[in-house]
Amino acid sequence: MLTLLGIPGALRAASTNRRLLAEARTAFGDATQTEANLRLPLYDGDLEDAHGIPPDVQTLADQIAAADAIVIATPEYNKALPGVLKNALDWVSRTKGAPFRDKPVAIVSAADGRGGGDRSQFSLRLALTPFRPRLLSGPEVLVADAAHAFTPEGRLIDARYQKALTELMQALRAEASRI
Repeated sequence: MLTLLGIPGALRAASTNRRLLAEARTAFGDATQTEANLRLPLYDGDLEDAHGIPPDVQTLADQIAAADAIVIATPEYNKALPGVLKNALDWVSRTKGAPFRDKPVAIVSAADGRGGGDRSQFSLRLALTPFRPRLLSGPEVLVADAAHAFTPEGRLIDARYQKALTELMQALRAEASRI
């Protein structure tokens, strides 16, 4: 059975990106599914020198290393990926073993603007480049007007978004199965 790690780029429990991540996990299908916790201390070289890698950071790196596939749901904060997600990447870059290396990774986003998080996805792709994952190029899942894109139960309303998400998750599953 495949292991799927979901990384929510938003801390808020009811965020639209957590809803989108839940939809992605459903579309991925049968798998052992885990979710990352990005409530990490701000990266600080002095903290690392004094205490080493924080346990929550090592847990995240271990989750990444153990996953067969990863899906990241990123909001767009001021035209880029959110700081909490960048901070997590900065910390993971300090761990041993290159946990993202050659991992199939899909990126999805939901944002209130009309671009649906296109700039956050672009900046996240740039931030992931040094990790050398196998980033899926598409289909792009960019949920615009995110505050109105989900039912009260958290389901995507627009069939086009659901279709693209299902296709992306099927591609992620196929890529993970090739390993």
